[in-house]
Amino acid sequence: MAPQSKNPGGKQPESPDQPASKPLPEIPTDNKPDPVQRLTRIILIIVAVLFVWYVAADRLAPWTDQARLQTFIVPIVPQVSGKVLKVAVINDQEVKAGDLLLQIDPTDYRIAVQVAETALEMAGQDLGAASANVASAQAILVESQANLEHMKVQGARIFAVEKKGVLSKSDGDKARAAIKQASAQVESARANLDKARQQMGITGKNNPKIRKAIADLKQAQIDLDRTSLYAPSYGGITNLKIDEGHYAQSGVPIMTFIEGGNVWIQANLRENSVANIKAGNAVDIALDVAPGRVFRGHVTSVGYAVQQESSGEIGGLATIQGNSGWLRDAQRFPVLIRFDDESSKGLRRYGGQVDVQIYTGNNWILNSLGWVWIRTLSLLSYVY
Repeated sequence: MAPQSKNPGGKQPESPDQPASKPLPEIPTDNKPDPVQRLTRIILIIVAVLFVWYVAADRLAPWTDQARLQTFIVPIVPQVSGKVLKVAVINDQEVKAGDLLLQIDPTDYRIAVQVAETALEMAGQDLGAASANVASAQAILVESQANLEHMKVQGARIFAVEKKGVLSKSDGDKARAAIKQASAQVESARANLDKARQQMGITGKNNPKIRKAIADLKQAQIDLDRTSLYAPSYGGITNLKIDEGHYAQSGVPIMTFIEGGNVWIQANLRENSVANIKAGNAVDIALDVAPGRVFRGHVTSVGYAVQQESSGEIGGLATIQGNSGWLRDAQRFPVLIRFDDESSKGLRRYGGQVDVQIYTGNNWILNSLGWVWIRTLSLLSYVY
């Protein structure tokens, strides 16, 4: 009987042809968070917060970059024609109220003033002569009336003697003819007096000839004053394309004045953003021309209507523009905003782009976010 080999553990000996088994990988026991999941969660939270802020702020603290500076554009138009003697400004120059812009040759208009003054003096002389004619006609009327009374008295005596037969009938006829002649002279003198009065008209400054002469003189003086063109208010000059020697035509613009004192902002907000906006709401204003600075303002009005469709001229048809797509375009309404101070004076250029943040209530969370947002946009203006 062969001896048994010792095999501790009862394991079968491995065959030389069988490969050795590999050990199983160890399962990690630590629970470290996945960085991708963590970043995704943070992004989703930020997106959710921004979405809630966007929806709430759109109603209670709306913001828009669809805003531009507006002001009055005044064409500088000469009211008299003449050769330009002096151009006192240059393109894009800042001017104050009353600054000289242009000087037109005043020679012809000074002569017109002298002619009008002479005409007024002559009208006064004519009025004096007419007044003398009236006085003369009135004196002749009084004289003819006295002569008529004298003829009537003499005639009455002759008629009494004629009835007694002392005088012949021919003497009575002569007296009657003299009375008629004197009466006719009275009527003629009265007609001449009326004619003289009509020719003279109303006395004093109310006389038509005097009034016309005074009006002509005033017009000549106004035309002379209009040879000098002045800035109507504070602002700037642009589109200047003439020089000395140019012949200025009455009614033809020669330069453009941009008013600088009366500037406002037209912000075009979506229709669902204007529901809570009222006149007087506080506004933060960021001008692209002044990066890093925020100016204060307030809402002055909210537009009640906009052009919905482009309609043709009289006799034409309205043009209907169809909107394609699942979501329709948001309608925008103009909101007018004024600056509260003059710190932005000199930075307000017509047509300049603006970002505005409007605060419609006392919600400190939305107002604080809007406060930060508008200042962030102002800083971004340094690069864009």
